[in-house]
Amino acid sequence: MNTTILLFLLQDGVTNGAIYALLGLALVLVFAVTRVILIPQGEFVTYGALTYATLSAGNVPGTAKLAVAMGVVAFALDVFMARKSLQLRGMLRALGVNILLPLVILALTVWLAGRQTPIAINIALSLVIVAAIGLFLYRIAFQPIAHTSVLVLLIASVGCHLALQGMGLVFFGAEGQRGPPVSNLAFTLGQLRFTGQNIAVYAITTAFIVALWLFFGHTLYGKALRATAVNRLGARLVGIRTTLSGQLAFLLASVIGAISGILIVPITTLYYDTGFLIGLKGFIAAIIGGLVSYPLTAVAAIVVGTVEAFSSFYASNYKEVIVFTLILPVLVLRSLAAPAVEEEKD
Repeated sequence: MNTTILLFLLQDGVTNGAIYALLGLALVLVFAVTRVILIPQGEFVTYGALTYATLSAGNVPGTAKLAVAMGVVAFALDVFMARKSLQLRGMLRALGVNILLPLVILALTVWLAGRQTPIAINIALSLVIVAAIGLFLYRIAFQPIAHTSVLVLLIASVGCHLALQGMGLVFFGAEGQRGPPVSNLAFTLGQLRFTGQNIAVYAITTAFIVALWLFFGHTLYGKALRATAVNRLGARLVGIRTTLSGQLAFLLASVIGAISGILIVPITTLYYDTGFLIGLKGFIAAIIGGLVSYPLTAVAAIVVGTVEAFSSFYASNYKEVIVFTLILPVLVLRSLAAPAVEEEKD
């Protein structure tokens, strides 16, 4: 270990930690609003990364077709739920959002496949596809059971993770993929070398943290999400549509996950199941933040990334074990600080 290696490890830790910070923020957002521990957050990472890589290779990603299929199921659920009070305006809106929108996305994807499209267009199209999947996932899997216990929501979340991971294998195959970098810019600062991809990771992470702070503090929809997080029933009583809050939370989480994947895929090869492990590290940061604090989650993510970087240098075979061990003292301290609750007697 010398100064050069130390600086490289710190740079790698901060870069990884910035990605984990994005995922941790998404997990905290979804849990605060919907009480769902979003295990499929890793699949949003995988889908965003591999959809971007597939589009960059000139092919049509299977996720675009998945969005259409999920839209059809969501439309059928809307029709079934409103069967006793069908209204033309509501049905047209459901038709437009659930059927026409994903069909337009699929048609645009097919039309652009094989063309030399700019990187910005591929990124935007990947985000739109994954955002549609996240929106429909909430409508199909979580909205009908939104008022059940956290345990039931967790079981549903695990089921969604397994289903999406299996479909990822079908869509992208077992081979890993890489995508083109956002920028080919590169420069050195002292002993460190920074690439355009590194700068994009730092800039986008910072921008998202600031944007979320502004969104929750200065917009009507952000305040509605905060109210839903504090008291779901109270929010409904004052006229806030908790269903819309859940949709917004999942929409933001899917976009954040897709952006994280797009930032990672030029740096390292991603497989259909890689996102789960990345999402778990974001989950550790969210747990350290108590699933409520955005700033603490961001700081914890940097710590997780730094510990992972140094663990890979000193004990690469055990780096995952060391990273996941970080959660144990946090859970012990929180259990000791929590008030004692007597068990109910029969």
